[in-house]
Amino acid sequence: MSDGKGRQVARRRVFYIPGYDPIHPRRYRELYRSEGRAQAEISGYHLHLRPKTTAGPYGWHVGAEIGGVDVQADVEVLVWSDIVRGSMSNSIPATYLQLVRTSWIYIATGALRRLMWLRKGPIIAALYPIGMLILQLCLAVALGIAAGHVLFAALDTLLGGGAGLLAGLGAFASGVGGTVAVLRWFRKKDGKFFAYYLMHDFAYSAFYKGANPPELEARMAEFAGIIATALTSDVDEVLVVGHSSGAHLAVSILADLIRAGRVPVDGPALGFLSLGQVVPMVSFLPKADRLRGDLAYLSARPELVWVDVTAPGDGCAFALCDPVAVSGVAPADQRWPLVVSAAFTQSLSPARWKELRWRFFRLHFQYLCAFDAPKDYDYFQITAGPVTLADRFAGRAPSKSRIALAASPYTSVAA
Repeated sequence: MSDGKGRQVARRRVFYIPGYDPIHPRRYRELYRSEGRAQAEISGYHLHLRPKTTAGPYGWHVGAEIGGVDVQADVEVLVWSDIVRGSMSNSIPATYLQLVRTSWIYIATGALRRLMWLRKGPIIAALYPIGMLILQLCLAVALGIAAGHVLFAALDTLLGGGAGLLAGLGAFASGVGGTVAVLRWFRKKDGKFFAYYLMHDFAYSAFYKGANPPELEARMAEFAGIIATALTSDVDEVLVVGHSSGAHLAVSILADLIRAGRVPVDGPALGFLSLGQVVPMVSFLPKADRLRGDLAYLSARPELVWVDVTAPGDGCAFALCDPVAVSGVAPADQRWPLVVSAAFTQSLSPARWKELRWRFFRLHFQYLCAFDAPKDYDYFQITAGPVTLADRFAGRAPSKSRIALAASPYTSVAA
């Protein structure tokens, strides 16, 4: 495996690992299509998509002409949305039990307090579903009580003062029914509130206190096999993109590949691009020994180039936090990741920034979208352009606002 420096890319394999997302991966294809077209128009290059014709994970083929060079790229989504959907199949009471259990884990282990040392944005994002679900419950109970009072008064008037017991039972049933109906309405409208979705997200990582669930470990092993096969193919670069919680999956997958000797010395350049990472939400938990060990290991390896891109404008990510350093496992010979900012406030026009500023979940996906004035971060040139990840960021200094404070309450690693 070469480091990719000085190598022009004619063919590339890209493996995108999404975050905790239950939606079919075609959404990523359509996002790539629409945003890639927009970025090509802004930046003056050509980009077109066509259906994938090879076997394997869901994906698409990209043809690009950038800087006078033709590049062919196959982008594939490593899907675990079925696992996500399975973990989200909970009743309303079960979700509230998740709320209590997840809150207790983060508070009792000291993880929440240490996470607050880093960035306020993702902590607010973590507290949001708790606050929103409690608010929904309070509103549902209040409306249920109000409905009960109205029915009690109506029945008491209709049946006379002597029918108080019957009126009371009717009012109680009405109150309970009203409460349940309101909670079900909120659950149905979660596409607007995201309270249940985010609660399931945080609960999934917290359930095993930072360890990977067995079904996820099995899927990660499958992903490793797919990437290993690509590393023996006739391409110039294999690029792994981990977005949001997909970033920490990618860390462990790549660490496993290198440990097992599955990265050929004379193979394609290997790049790892982590976007909008939320690694500390997992690595700060007591049983995240596997992840912390993988972070320490991968951060010192010469077999790949690892660039971590976040932005302070993304309130759902641990912006500019070195995931290795803040987890307290940075080795003396650490070389990765290179922590850089996508600089939303500079790379988006004032009008566009104004439009997106308070759309927190949309901003968390901005890394996969077009920028009005892109700097050295252009998702489409990185995934479909003629320059390797290594060359694109060669000589690039880390962001001056990089956070490398060792904050995790736990620093044990897997043997």
